[in-house]
Amino acid sequence: MASSGYTYEVSLRLVRGRDGHAPGKPATVTFEHISHDDIIAIVERMRGNSGFPPETAAAVALGTKLLGEVMLKEKHNPLFNPLRAGLHAFITALKNTTTTERTDP
Repeated sequence: MASSGYTYEVSLRLVRGRDGHAPGKPATVTFEHISHDDIIAIVERMRGNSGFPPETAAAVALGTKLLGEVMLKEKHNPLFNPLRAGLHAFITALKNTTTTERTDP
């Protein structure tokens, strides 16, 4: 049976706490996420031409894609209603903004 998209394993690991020290025990969150887009390609495009530092570009791309996919899957959930127009406008602006418009002179 064909997949309905790309399946990702998303993992987040705490490296340092607010105090600058490593956690005493491993602190991680891992889950699977299905996306209709190739998120890795999107992250690489953002890193290459967004004007953001690479880690910022990755965070913006990944965060936007994860939230956007959840909102699509939960299209009838009123909890997301306040975000829908704003996220759509943000994604449109992000796609239309050139690198030079986001970098400092």
